[in-house]
Amino acid sequence: MSKKAPSEDEKFLFVDKDFLNSPMAQADWSAKKLVWIPSERHGFEAASIKEEHGDEVLVELADNAKKMTVNKDDIQKMNPPKFSKVEDMAELTCLNEASVLHNIRERYFSGLIYTYSGLFCVVVNPYKMLPIYSEKIIEMYKGKKRHEVPPHIYSIADNAYRNMMQDREDQSILCTGESGAGKTENTKKVIQYLALVASSHKGKKDSSAQQSGAQFAYGELEKQLLQANPILEAFGNAKTIKNDNSSRFGKFIRINFDVTGYIVGANIETYLLEKSRCIRQAKTERAFHIFYYMIAGAQNKLREELLLEPFSNYRFLSAGHVQITGQEDNEMYEETMEAMNIMGLTEEERIDILKVCSTVMQLGNIEFKKERNQEQATMPDNTAAQKVCHLQGINVTDFTRAILTPRIKVGREVVQKAQTKEQADFATEALAKAVFERLFRWILARVNKALDKTKRQGASFLGILDIAGFEIFEDNSFEQLCINYTNEKLQQLFNHTMFILEQEEYQREGIEWNFIDFGLDLQPCIELIERPNNPPGILALLDEECWFPKATDVSFVEKLMNTQGSHVKFAKPKQLKDKTEFSLLHYAGKVDYNATSWLTKNMDPLNDNVTTLLSNSSSLFVQDLWKDSDRVVGLDTLAKMTDMPSGSKTKKGMFRTVGQLYKESLAKLMTTLHNTQPNFVRCIIPNHEKRAGKLDAHLVLEQLRCNGVLEGIRICRQGFPNRVLFQEFRQRYEILAANAIPKGFMDGKQACCLMIKHLDLDPNLYRIGQSKVFFRTGVLAQLEEERDLKITVVIIAFQAQARGFLARKAFAKRQQQLTAMKVIQRNCAAYLKLRNWQWWRLFTKVKPLLQVTRQEEEMSLKDEELLKAKEVAVKVESELKEITLKHTSVLEERNALQEQLQAETELYAEAEEMRVRLASKKQELEEILHEMEARLDEEEDRAQTLLLDKKKMQQQMQELEEHLEEEEDARQKLQLEKVTCEGKIKKLEDDILVMEDHNNKLLKERKLMEERIADFSTNLAEEEEKSKNLTKLKNKHESMISELEVRLKKEEKGRQELDKAKRKLEAESSDLQDQIADLQAQIADLKAQLAKKEEELQNALARLEDETAQKNNALKKIRELEGHISDLQEDLDSERVARNKAEKIKRDLGEELEALKSELEDTLDTTATQQELRAKREQEVTLLKRAIEDENRTHEAQIQEMRQKHTQAAEELTEQLEQSKRVKSNLEKAKQALEKETSELTIEVRSLIQAKQDGEHKRKKLEGQVADLQSRFNDSEKQKAELGERCSKVTIELESVTNLLNEAEGKNIKLSKDVSSLSSQLQDTQELLAEETRQKLQFSTKLRQAEDDKNSLQEQLEEETEAKRNVERHVSTLNIQLSDSKKKLEEMSGNIELLEEGKKRLQRDLEAANTQFEEKASAYDKLEKTKNRLQQELEDTLMDLDNQRQIVSNLEKKQKKFDQMLAEEKSISNKYADERDRAEAEAREKETKALSLARALDEAQDSREELERANKALKIEMEDLISSKDDVGKNVHELEKSKRGLEAQVEEMKTQLEELEDELQAAEDAKLRLEVNMQALKAQFERDLQGRDEMGEEKKRQLVKQVRELETELEDERKQKALAAGAKKKLETDIKDLEGQMETASKGRDEAIKQLRKLQAQMKDFQRELEDAHTAREEVLVTAKESEKKSKSLEAELMQLQEDLAAAERARKQAEAERDELSDELASNSSGKSALAEEKRRLEAKISQLEEELEEEQGNMEILNDRLRKSTQQVDQLNNELQTERTTSQKNESARQQMERQNKELKAKLQEMENQVKSKFKSSISGLEAKVAQLEEQLEQESREKQAAAKSMRQKDKKLKDLMMQVEDERKQGEQYKDQAEKSNVRMKQLKRQLEESEEESQRATAARRKLQRELDEATETNDAMSREVNSLKSKLRGNPEPKE
Repeated sequence: MSKKAPSEDEKFLFVDKDFLNSPMAQADWSAKKLVWIPSERHGFEAASIKEEHGDEVLVELADNAKKMTVNKDDIQKMNPPKFSKVEDMAELTCLNEASVLHNIRERYFSGLIYTYSGLFCVVVNPYKMLPIYSEKIIEMYKGKKRHEVPPHIYSIADNAYRNMMQDREDQSILCTGESGAGKTENTKKVIQYLALVASSHKGKKDSSAQQSGAQFAYGELEKQLLQANPILEAFGNAKTIKNDNSSRFGKFIRINFDVTGYIVGANIETYLLEKSRCIRQAKTERAFHIFYYMIAGAQNKLREELLLEPFSNYRFLSAGHVQITGQEDNEMYEETMEAMNIMGLTEEERIDILKVCSTVMQLGNIEFKKERNQEQATMPDNTAAQKVCHLQGINVTDFTRAILTPRIKVGREVVQKAQTKEQADFATEALAKAVFERLFRWILARVNKALDKTKRQGASFLGILDIAGFEIFEDNSFEQLCINYTNEKLQQLFNHTMFILEQEEYQREGIEWNFIDFGLDLQPCIELIERPNNPPGILALLDEECWFPKATDVSFVEKLMNTQGSHVKFAKPKQLKDKTEFSLLHYAGKVDYNATSWLTKNMDPLNDNVTTLLSNSSSLFVQDLWKDSDRVVGLDTLAKMTDMPSGSKTKKGMFRTVGQLYKESLAKLMTTLHNTQPNFVRCIIPNHEKRAGKLDAHLVLEQLRCNGVLEGIRICRQGFPNRVLFQEFRQRYEILAANAIPKGFMDGKQACCLMIKHLDLDPNLYRIGQSKVFFRTGVLAQLEEERDLKITVVIIAFQAQARGFLARKAFAKRQQQLTAMKVIQRNCAAYLKLRNWQWWRLFTKVKPLLQVTRQEEEMSLKDEELLKAKEVAVKVESELKEITLKHTSVLEERNALQEQLQAETELYAEAEEMRVRLASKKQELEEILHEMEARLDEEEDRAQTLLLDKKKMQQQMQELEEHLEEEEDARQKLQLEKVTCEGKIKKLEDDILVMEDHNNKLLKERKLMEERIADFSTNLAEEEEKSKNLTKLKNKHESMISELEVRLKKEEKGRQELDKAKRKLEAESSDLQDQIADLQAQIADLKAQLAKKEEELQNALARLEDETAQKNNALKKIRELEGHISDLQEDLDSERVARNKAEKIKRDLGEELEALKSELEDTLDTTATQQELRAKREQEVTLLKRAIEDENRTHEAQIQEMRQKHTQAAEELTEQLEQSKRVKSNLEKAKQALEKETSELTIEVRSLIQAKQDGEHKRKKLEGQVADLQSRFNDSEKQKAELGERCSKVTIELESVTNLLNEAEGKNIKLSKDVSSLSSQLQDTQELLAEETRQKLQFSTKLRQAEDDKNSLQEQLEEETEAKRNVERHVSTLNIQLSDSKKKLEEMSGNIELLEEGKKRLQRDLEAANTQFEEKASAYDKLEKTKNRLQQELEDTLMDLDNQRQIVSNLEKKQKKFDQMLAEEKSISNKYADERDRAEAEAREKETKALSLARALDEAQDSREELERANKALKIEMEDLISSKDDVGKNVHELEKSKRGLEAQVEEMKTQLEELEDELQAAEDAKLRLEVNMQALKAQFERDLQGRDEMGEEKKRQLVKQVRELETELEDERKQKALAAGAKKKLETDIKDLEGQMETASKGRDEAIKQLRKLQAQMKDFQRELEDAHTAREEVLVTAKESEKKSKSLEAELMQLQEDLAAAERARKQAEAERDELSDELASNSSGKSALAEEKRRLEAKISQLEEELEEEQGNMEILNDRLRKSTQQVDQLNNELQTERTTSQKNESARQQMERQNKELKAKLQEMENQVKSKFKSSISGLEAKVAQLEEQLEQESREKQAAAKSMRQKDKKLKDLMMQVEDERKQGEQYKDQAEKSNVRMKQLKRQLEESEEESQRATAARRKLQRELDEATETNDAMSREVNSLKSKLRGNPEPKE
């Protein structure tokens, strides 16, 4: 018999049985011992085991017969061939990753995309259309159980539908997976299946099917449900890199069913629409489909109405028209329009929707530009804006004004603020996103309205969740956080239902079960994201930061790291690219998030001006979209955020953040999912190339691990997924054990036990709980089959009885028919006989005649019967009508009753929910009641304590009143003193203004000089390093090599000793002390050598200075006199100006004093003084405004930046004015508090004086502490050496420990193989561990002893260094400071080299450590694989051997304990390995020191050889130059070029100097204006306070001293400024001198050209005078050598000078740094005192610092001026020598040319002579050849001399370039001086601010005292009232007993 061939759709559903049952495959599997081994390409490959060698196995691959060795732990078992392509992977005998992957891969390649995995379904995207979704397939799956049909999404949907109908429990289908895995398609199929199965129009199916042909037959609601999908896809789906139709939002479709199972309605909820896609997309991606559909499909009229343009014209469509393969946009447009029509959208609504889409694209075409001189944005072309306004029905001018200059509410005023280009672009993009989002929400609301027409809730519902899977991109933003947050919650739900709830139910039911942690602990990560407080999570912190206006993304991340930095799931990225990055550890992996623009995304801000326009649009549709524009986060709300609370709860009217809304919607979704029975569908993407038939193994494995597929299968196998209640089990399966249960009542549990005993089930396959029976997978299916067989037997017997009865009935009927046939046959035979008989004929004719007479009677009877029949028919008809009416009414009543029943059931369910809620609320309220009662008790106690406090306060009040009267007298005395002090303060303030001007000028000049000094020092340091590097390196290397050899020998000896004796660390401490002593001796030797070298350098410097001083005395005097004259003139001018200002200020002060006196006299007439004060303040405000306008004119560029500062200053002034008014009103009350403040201020004055004295003592001590820092540095080096030696000792101990650990690991592997001997070996390992811990404790004690020894040695060293410091403090001369600074420089240079070498060593050690870490990680992975393999083997044995389960469970417990021990041992071994690696690294450092020194020697030798080669190359070049011509012309051309360059540089320097001077003057003028204005305001404010408040008199007295000190500093700075101006003029004279030298050089060049021409004419004369030329050449050589010697000596002198300058500069910088640090320490030490004392101490410390800096800088300036003069003189000398050497070189070159020409002529003559007299004069030719040779030698000598001259020329050119570089450096120094001047101005401003702050604090203190006084007054009033009441009560009490008498 031939089998029937499967159809096309069956190929993609059913497995080929012939392949499964093939004996060849079974034999091949058993013979070859096939297993799975890991493969990089295919994930896992099949291979056969050939040999086993311990832990390694020799394997032969099945595909290519290649042999390879694999670790035994990496091998995974293979299932028999009968399990290939199994439908449910829980049935696999060997459950591992390889088997699951192989099964999915085989099914996928066979076209079987659906596979069950325990309780859920796995779907692999086929990337092609399969014929398995037709109506035929739906019919095949309808009403079938899961095991009866192959896996399919229809089966999942049908089971969910059937469970909902049977159990009346809500169901949910959760489709999860990555983008492109097929989630949306599967949700479509689920909806399609349910729409067909649960359709309420099944009666019309046949007719509709005939009309539609192959299409499905649906009702109107089902059609709308299916047509909702295309609309949502058009507006919410887009093309991405992974998927052509990717859903850019999540949705939860809720389909409601009635009691009968028909669809009643539906509702769709969406989550996280990616609205940013409508603005920007990647290159190959698209925006939402609707934009492309609209542009491609809209026709002419509609196109004009929508103002559509081509694709390329829209900026938001960044990639233009991106096509999707197999899809036409115009056809899709028609489909969406048809779907909208079906959903009930009118034509006008559709056009309005398309208009909104067009406006979104037109918003992208609006372009903004910047104005030329401002940052304000403009809209030059408003065509796009006009289109937008036309489409939205708003005004263009209002729209442009709202975007460019929106109105913002600041306080109580509304201000128009100009927007920048970036702000305008952001506003348009935000508007586009908001418009599209609101449109999407409106469409969703309309769809839900259409789907829920009945307005009644169903009995139950089935929800389908389609949401994006877990996402890890390169740049993960806020959207990815929300998506991953939802997936964490869904995975938690999955784990909760699959793992936790299962096992919890086992424990509830009392089943023997070992709790297995299959799921991942996801709660910490979820709490990290969503926790509201203690500590707040990410979303709560983000909402909190959104309330603060100054918060940024960086501050949010910093706050997050501070609060959650120690969280388990929070991590910082290793390579921090940006400050806004952080990482979270999700269940699927680590994700790096970038928090840029998270605050804006969370707030989702909009321009509220535009939203108000849109809400008032002429279009009703647009108005409907923007009806809730009040809730928009606008510009006003952002400004008001500081006033709002920072809690998570929101008030009515407050804006809701995106995070809050999403969190609430997700919480609602999770509650609905928790109340349903979930059905999981895991969608898997096979590859990223969208290719059919290709499966990437590693990609699929990652998805399987993330989705928890393997864990689900394992718990399904080990657990009991099928459970049945006792009653249901007995009711359903009692037929299988009918005789087992006796008659009568019996408990359900006993009945089930009897039934299971009767069924002879294996006890391993079931468990009996408290209320249910639990079965393993497949047991219930087997019972169902047996039940079906039993029912079939019963039905067959019933059918047999029925068939017998029917057969007997038919047989009796046949018998009756036989007898009837016989009678008929007999009658027929009689008729045939009588037919021809005549009498019979006669009888037949006569017989009818006999009845004629009776016919009339019969007719009458018949008429009567007819009448009766008619009457009966009429009655029947009337009755029928009544019955039909009654029937219709009854039907209507029945329908109404059914509806009432449904409504009542719903109400009942709601009432139950309300009852539960009310009960919970009741409990909460009761708890609140208890809390409130406790609070009441506490408050009563507080009231009693307050009464006691009140009595005490009354007593204090009486005492204070007496004290206040005494203080009033003292206050009057202070007022008189205050008047005198104010006059003095005004004078001092005027002096301060003058001194500040002078100070600024001096600071600028000081900056210029410091820049010059820095440049000189850098040049000197570079040349010094070049000249002395080789000599220093040789000496250092030789000394270091000798020292390292000694150290190496000692270390080798130490290592041998350590190998012999491991536990003798105490003896090694003595060796360490010896080594320290040796190192100290070496350091002392090095210091002695350095001191000698420094003395030699100082002697050389002294000689140089003496020589240069003698040469340049005359030049110095002339320049100094000129500078003094210019300085005196400038000082005269400045002093005149200052005097004029001082006289003006004195007049003003006199007038102000008179005004103050009049105000003091007229204190009673407060109204007049208030008016005068107001007038004065208004004048001051006008003056300020005028000053601000002047500054705006001068500084147009700075106005926009400084506007906010000016406005703030104006607000502060107004606040100060208001405060002064309040002070005036409260003066009378504050009289009594003044005396207290005066006493406190006197105490503060004393403390300040003491602090000042302390500061002076500390300053003296600091000079001694400078030397301490040097000794600390030496100590740190010694400690480093000691640590290195100690680590080398510890390494040996670590090696022994690691050997012991390796032995322990070997024993552990053996233990895993020998299960029987586990207990004994465990005891051995525990003993080993105890021994190792003891050794570890011994090692730790020894290390502690060594550290104690080290500390004692350090203490000894510190004592010695203290003795050295005492000696060094006595040395105070400048020579010793210079020597110290040089020592520091040399030590720093050596330390830098050592640090660089150490850095390289550390890098190598890091690489070695990484390799070791990788090896450890591989070993750890192997151990984990062994663990997994053992677990798998245990599971397999559990399935195969049921009798040995108890033994294996005990072994598993032991195994877990052993694994814990292993983990602990591994952690210990890792620690020891890390310590060993560190010790080895430090030992390698010592070895590499010797190698590096040897390399340095080799490099020095190589450099020497390279110099020799360079000399040879230069000689060759000189010879080439001799043969070349026209060298002189080239040299001249080069000189001209250099001259032009120098001239250009000089001009640039001049212009830069002039610009700097102009800028300095402008800045000084502006500064003076601002300071004058601020001082005028302060003076007026103080005058107001003088008349009414005498709070700050003593503070001002204290500040008088500081002002005087500042005056002295300012005078010193004036002097320095004058000196700097003189130096500046000297530099200008130097530049002029250089220009003169350039002119002389040009004249010399012209003269040289003339001499060349003369020489060309005199060539013949020089031929005769060869001998004279020889003598001249010798003289030139002598002079050239002398000039070279002079130049070298000068260069050496310059080098030494530069070294000295560099040393001095470095010493100065170090002293400044130490001074700053010490000042900070002083400030920190004095922090314990009060706030005012701290501020005053800071001021005094700063003043003392300024004094010290001024003194030091004055000395430095004098020294540097002298050195500058010396350097300029040396430059002049060098220029003169250059000119002389150039003339000599020109002469040499002319002589050389003459000689060359003579040579040529002689050679020509020789050739002529040889041609003429060859035969005659051979002897003469030989003589001539000898002469020629001599001449050639002479030429060579001349060429050498020429090379020497060229070298000298190059050197001189280099010197010239260096001089030009110095000039540029001086210009830079000028800029630095300018910066310093600005800093000093900032310091002065800070001092003034501190003064103001101190005054404000005093005002606050007065306000606090006033409050106290008010409270005291109130208390006194209450006391009086209480006393009155008491008196009244007493009087009453006294009055009552009188009548009794």
